[in-house]
Amino acid sequence: MPDTIKRISLWSGPRNISTALMYSFAQRTDTQVFDEPMYAYYLTNSKADEYHPGATDIIASMEKDGEKVVNMMTTISESSVYFFKNMTHHLLDIDRSFLKHLVNVILTRDPVEMLPSFAKVIPNPSMQDVGYQLHIDLIRELKAMDLPVIVLDSKSILLNPEKALTRLCEKIGIPFQAQMLRWEKGARPEDGVWAKYWYANIHHSTKFKTYTPKSEPFPDRLKPLLAECQKCYEELLKFKM
Repeated sequence: MPDTIKRISLWSGPRNISTALMYSFAQRTDTQVFDEPMYAYYLTNSKADEYHPGATDIIASMEKDGEKVVNMMTTISESSVYFFKNMTHHLLDIDRSFLKHLVNVILTRDPVEMLPSFAKVIPNPSMQDVGYQLHIDLIRELKAMDLPVIVLDSKSILLNPEKALTRLCEKIGIPFQAQMLRWEKGARPEDGVWAKYWYANIHHSTKFKTYTPKSEPFPDRLKPLLAECQKCYEELLKFKM
């Protein structure tokens, strides 16, 4: 019997309103959400544990075996819709064949806006940390497997959440639910233990914030990384939903 469960994996870079999107999907009557289930695997198998805040607690609180996480994502069956908020850089060297069992959604954001926000927590980010090239690589892998490519730009969601989410739900094959546009202020039980370092804004919100362009000068020290990211971002926009 074919699997009729929708298993949505959001492949995001950091500071891309991915947590707001997770909160939005958590409002649905048919959906269970998971917050970065591959984070401990990533920290255990990279040097990121040396500079990610709360790394020890994250590793202690989650499954560290990447294959076990993948198995959970592709077999869990208590709900009709699952939403896995993932970071693309968490994939590392996992066998990508499991992507065939997921609805893969790539979430990106203009690096002019993303990089300064990320650097407030990770002062010296690398291209590996921010995920733009990894998104391009993921698109190539999805195409090689003849899988759909769904690319969302954070700005599009903030400009018109209802329109963007309605189109996304159509692409996924689920009905849009109006309650996705609002949530209660405060933390959610699904939040990872890293929430205290990253989620202050979302915990004070009740909906997607109104888009406002950044007005602060872009930091000079991040400009070399910006140049690399912008090339990838322009390529990603060619696939934008």
